[in-house]
Amino acid sequence: MSPELTARPEHKFSFGLWTVGNRGRDPFGEAVRPKIEVADMLRGLADLGVYGVSFHDDDLMTFGAPESQRRAELDAFKKTLDETGLVCSMATTNLFYHPVFKDGAFTSNDPQVRRYAIQKSMRNIDVAAELGAPIYVFWGGREGVESAAAKDTRDALARYAEALDFLAGYVKDKGYDIRFALEPKPNEPRGDIFLPTVGHALGFISTLEHQEMVGLNPEVAHETMSGLSFYQGVAQTLWQGKLFHIDLNDQRIGRFDQDFRFGSEGIKDHFFLVRLLENSGYAGVKHFDAHAYRTEDVEGVWDFARGCIRNYLALAEKAREFDSDPRVAAAMSYTGVPQLAEPSVGPYSTEAAAGLMDEQFDVDSLASRGFGIEKLDQLVVDHILGIA
Repeated sequence: MSPELTARPEHKFSFGLWTVGNRGRDPFGEAVRPKIEVADMLRGLADLGVYGVSFHDDDLMTFGAPESQRRAELDAFKKTLDETGLVCSMATTNLFYHPVFKDGAFTSNDPQVRRYAIQKSMRNIDVAAELGAPIYVFWGGREGVESAAAKDTRDALARYAEALDFLAGYVKDKGYDIRFALEPKPNEPRGDIFLPTVGHALGFISTLEHQEMVGLNPEVAHETMSGLSFYQGVAQTLWQGKLFHIDLNDQRIGRFDQDFRFGSEGIKDHFFLVRLLENSGYAGVKHFDAHAYRTEDVEGVWDFARGCIRNYLALAEKAREFDSDPRVAAAMSYTGVPQLAEPSVGPYSTEAAAGLMDEQFDVDSLASRGFGIEKLDQLVVDHILGIA
């Protein structure tokens, strides 16, 4: 691997324990590779130059085990973090795997399940705080329906908001330096999931009591599944100051959640995404929420992880080349890209409105203008292909 395509901690790349730990199970087949122990995952990631690691509570500590065993598992994790220099960059709660959550967690029709889900989250928020994780993600994989008759969505969203408000209050009461990030997804495993897209989640956040501490963790696959542009979703999230975390992987439109290696499918889309992240001042981690193909053995898992890193860094380099190309600057100027940053009318005033109403426009002349986007877009493709 070229030195420039090798991760360094300052790149802030991270992986979840469930990503490199994925054993290749799917709905039609059992595991195809052996379990990688948590300590070996951390050492392998550190060897790749990775910055951080994330976890679900049940990835790290055995569900239902005595507190002494869970404490020992957590202490072993902390010890290996110290040895490797990795940081805990994000934590989350598994509110989807156990059968108790089959009708939802925060939005289950059973009040006792809802209370248990909030308690389970509180317990792992304590762990996240102990580990110094700055972000806590909420993916509502079971928060949804197969039959619309089964839940009143308005009530479900009220319970969802109640849970997040309560947990935010808990974080504030404890004095933890943690922010929340919602992870939208349209479907799978539920037929329809509440907060299915970036737009839904952004609108939902505006209803929360502590909305200043709640942002988004958008994922490539989740927006792409529904045929939406992930780039556009991330751009709006940045514009609204709500990009707290990001999940990078790859996906084909309209398929099940594939979680492919980042950069393995939508190269052009990822070019614009990486360029946006690199140019926006985003300082958070770049989290690879993906897994190796089911065809792979353990060695293939580390090939997958290296590939995610390599593809991101290669696209970042392509983006820098693109932005420094004078032909690109000229094409953007012709297209009017810089002009979009200029105010159209400025703040409202009676005088400004009167002046606008008096203005004369040559509509036919405006309509005859070409924008030169074909030339600009071909320059994008040329740079990606290395023929610029």
